[in-house]
Amino acid sequence: MPLNTDKPGLMDAHAHICDAAFDADREAVLARARSAGVDAVVAVGEDLADARKNLALAEEYPMLRPAAGLYPSHLDLEAAAAMAAFIRENHPRLTAIGEVGLDYWIAKEARDREIQQEIFRIFISLSNALELPLNVHSRSAGRHAVALLLEEGALRVQMHAFDGKAGAALPAVEAGYFFSVPPSVVRSRQKQKLVKRLPLSCLLVESDSPVLGPIPGERNEPANIRVALEAIAAIKGVDPAAAAATVSENARRLYGGPHEHGRLQRLRPEPNMHFP
Repeated sequence: MPLNTDKPGLMDAHAHICDAAFDADREAVLARARSAGVDAVVAVGEDLADARKNLALAEEYPMLRPAAGLYPSHLDLEAAAAMAAFIRENHPRLTAIGEVGLDYWIAKEARDREIQQEIFRIFISLSNALELPLNVHSRSAGRHAVALLLEEGALRVQMHAFDGKAGAALPAVEAGYFFSVPPSVVRSRQKQKLVKRLPLSCLLVESDSPVLGPIPGERNEPANIRVALEAIAAIKGVDPAAAAATVSENARRLYGGPHEHGRLQRLRPEPNMHFP
């Protein structure tokens, strides 16, 4: 059953819409997203250049919700300090801090992981101080990222494309954190198992454009969050419209309504204590 796109509220909770892969046809990409029922796209970044571009793009395309973050491959405390300063200066215009986090696939040495953790702590503290959600990367480090977030008292968190086991995710679910599911769920047994185990009340949809699409090697785009949503509905055995309504409400709880900007929905998400 196709999704009903007449109802507003779908949010792509993580997309690299500033990526050069979209420079030639970004307007058409976003038009396709709107036609698919997407009202808002959280535009994440990996460095200061991305952050500045996201702010500029949000002025041009009102459906974009700009974010600023430092990808964990940047093992540079000075770069982290510069990004933190940028976020403080521009926080009224930002929807999230991200993407930030840990990546133990990149950082294999103990010292590199210590630097990643130190930088991640900076952004967790900033998130709480500015009341901006964290959009978190945790490749090959899911359990460690969750433990650090809980240790540091992070309040508003989205775990993007979580690649760990469901057991590692459950403490984050209990803390009221959210997990976003990309279109690659249709070809990932790990993500299918995660969706099956986690409650619908903590799930979001993301594209992670231009990657993690339903077809390997093809450019992904925000319209494909419908693929992720339909997969969630099938795995959960619920009507796609009901899944869309719940996922949209989850996005509102974390980020605010689809037509709002800036620091949204400041209350901590309600804990998801009851698992289906």
